[in-house]
Amino acid sequence: MPDIATLLPLIALLMLAGAFAGLLAGMLGVGGGIVHVPAFFYVFQTLGYDSPHLMRICLATSLSAIIVTSARSVMAHQKRKAVDWSILRTWAPGIAAGALFGVLIASALRTTTLQVIFGVTAFIVGIYLAFGRQHWRLGSQMPRGLARAALSPAVGFLSVLMGIGGGSFGVPLMSLFGVPMHRAVATAAGFGVLIAVPSVAAFLLVGVPEAARPPFMLGSVNLAAFAVAVSMTLITAPLGARLAHAMDALVLRRVFAVFILFVALNMLRKALWG
Repeated sequence: MPDIATLLPLIALLMLAGAFAGLLAGMLGVGGGIVHVPAFFYVFQTLGYDSPHLMRICLATSLSAIIVTSARSVMAHQKRKAVDWSILRTWAPGIAAGALFGVLIASALRTTTLQVIFGVTAFIVGIYLAFGRQHWRLGSQMPRGLARAALSPAVGFLSVLMGIGGGSFGVPLMSLFGVPMHRAVATAAGFGVLIAVPSVAAFLLVGVPEAARPPFMLGSVNLAAFAVAVSMTLITAPLGARLAHAMDALVLRRVFAVFILFVALNMLRKALWG
């Protein structure tokens, strides 16, 4: 077990990441995974638990925290009547199915592959948010029928492969179909719950080999990292929701874009060059 001088700075980093993740969850509708996954990866790698299974541990633990973070964020946004429950109800089955398929694939992939998927997908989303135009539309209302049947599982599937909630895909998707930015942010927080609950239930059944397993594991979820991260997100998610409704929608979009591009490039750097 690492000494206390090593552990304390890492615990402080997890607390800081948890606080920032909660803030982003409230502000941007993301579940916080875009912060949690890189933070968990750095901490476990520093503690000597680098392995082909490490990224899966980070994804599963991040999604566990997202259950709490997204639920807290949804409640905060609902106080302002910003959540579109009709979208959540109709998209829920497809998102949950895609999330479960994502667990199946993530369990079979090695850490480096998952890092590349995380980095490339986050980069594409960041570029769209940075340079996309507010007037761009694919339609005047959210897709239904076959289009929804194809898109909803894709949101769940890609989100699990990145260990994130629904905001990174849900917010751009909803904005392309005419959902106002603040309403999209609030509703995307609900996507996070729909993604995280079934995927975590599945990840709890997927074990990690003894040699690659940090302490306090349950399936692929690290309970210690989960507890530290969630303790902070519970505090900061409502603050983020208040900030979101006080900010201009375009500024909100640009803030999200800059942050996600930075995280994507850093993850690709680690995957390709170590």
